[in-house]
Amino acid sequence: MNNHIVKRYCFFLLGLIINSFGIVLITKGALGTSPISSVPYVLSLKDPALSFGLLTFIMNSLFIVLQIILLKRDFEPIQFLQIAANFVFSFFIDLSMKVLAFLNPQTMLTRLFVLLLGCCVLAFGISVEVAPQVITVPGEGIVKVIALVFHKDFGKVKVAFDTTLMCSALLLSLLFFHRLNGLGIGTIISALIVGRIVYFYNHYLGFTDAIK
Repeated sequence: MNNHIVKRYCFFLLGLIINSFGIVLITKGALGTSPISSVPYVLSLKDPALSFGLLTFIMNSLFIVLQIILLKRDFEPIQFLQIAANFVFSFFIDLSMKVLAFLNPQTMLTRLFVLLLGCCVLAFGISVEVAPQVITVPGEGIVKVIALVFHKDFGKVKVAFDTTLMCSALLLSLLFFHRLNGLGIGTIISALIVGRIVYFYNHYLGFTDAIK
């Protein structure tokens, strides 16, 4: 494995770590978590013995299994590295939750600030993670596979996938707590702006060119 490939995988791992920190920042804003994390976060609120990171690992593991089922022999062996990526990502979610345990914004202004900061950090992590073009993360991988197998547009599948996760989290929240818990305006805001911030980073700052 040459130095260039090693560098790309190092940046990929760095992106995963930044992503986990960004998701936790969004969550600590107490206005709702990101769409991809909504189901495991609501479940973690129901049973604190099961950590946010652990439940994220379980959900992403299911996404990997679904990719294998759908692709069968076409599932590329290199994509088994998603399992390692899932472990790193989930571990750093729990670590970030501990590091940011002190962060409990009380006013709407400070909550919005933490939310927007988290969106910016998450977008930065996504830019760093995607730029090396090595493997996909489970949440993106399952969307790509569904789009490929069923001959659908990736963007439309992504919207439907995120919407399904948010609706599932909403139903779980109402079932467990009889009210919204773990979801909120922050979930919608992050869904709307993170992609736009990623676009800004990639097209106007250009720092990801050095990672490819």
